[in-house]
Amino acid sequence: VQLQASGGGLVQAGGSLRLSCVASGRTFSSSTLGWFRQAPGKERDFVATVDWSGVSTYYADSVKGRFTISRDNAKNTAYLQMNSLKPEDTAVYYCTTRPSSDSDLYSRARNYYYWGQGTLVTVSS
Repeated sequence: VQLQASGGGLVQAGGSLRLSCVASGRTFSSSTLGWFRQAPGKERDFVATVDWSGVSTYYADSVKGRFTISRDNAKNTAYLQMNSLKPEDTAVYYCTTRPSSDSDLYSRARNYYYWGQGTLVTVSS
């Protein structure tokens, strides 16, 4: 499975961005998907996750109410809509997946198998 994240860029505080993650392969629809982020000099942190159906989601407290994770299995694509962005949201954002046939959600990086290359989001104050 290969993942390609895109949609990052420079935005002012309070603005919005939508990240996309396109997956290759036939297993996307039977996978749990997550978004993580890593700021310079910091560890990779969990952002959001969605189950295979797109129904169940879970968010980090720091983004709850501002970010929305979704997926379109017909397009092998997942999204992270980011609103009300803050300077502390500045980071490289990574999408990741793991095979899953149930609705379990995962917030730890070690639970995921495949990772994309990341897309940089910079929020200016």
